Amino acid sequence: MDQLQRLQLIEHQSRAFLEGDIENINDQWVFFDNETDEATMLEHYVNQEIEVYYHHKWMKGKLEPNGRILHKNETIFLLDKMKLRIRKQIVFSFDMLLDELSDDIFFHFINTLNSLEFSVYDCIFSHNHLSFLDSNDKKKGVNILIFDNGEVVLAVHHYFIRENTQQDRFEFTLSTGKRLIIDKMQ
Repeated sequence: MDQLQRLQLIEHQSRAFLEGDIENINDQWVFFDNETDEATMLEHYVNQEIEVYYHHKWMKGKLEPNGRILHKNETIFLLDKMKLRIRKQIVFSFDMLLDELSDDIFFHFINTLNSLEFSVYDCIFSHNHLSFLDSNDKKKGVNILIFDNGEVVLAVHHYFIRENTQQDRFEFTLSTGKRLIIDKMQ
């Protein structure tokens, strides 16, 4: 698995987008999230890639100031009630942890998370203890992750050892009481 395959696996996760409609209120574009009904100034997403529902399909483009989306060589002007999708950001310390996992462990972790009906975008808390350790030290500790998919909460304890071998143990515990363990050694 190379970096491109990792990115594709993450890109196709469920709940990767905030979806909603926009309105022009007092000459400012406001994004209304369909899931939470929260309103956000669209200017917070300027220069980010977003998707707009235009001509009966989702089109990717870069949000520019003044209500424009640059799609390839075309400029799309925003209109009231247009539908937008904005890619969510992965919690920074969780993203760092994913980068530190070997390909095999990364793949098993993501597939297990998905089999429990969670996405990397459902992570609401991440304590990446591994990132605090000096690179020269023998590394041993626990990372703690909390996920919420809107129906169930999941706690993941990631026990790691980085000495002569690499050992990773993930303990998944759902708020329903279901538990699952993955133990990998390389």
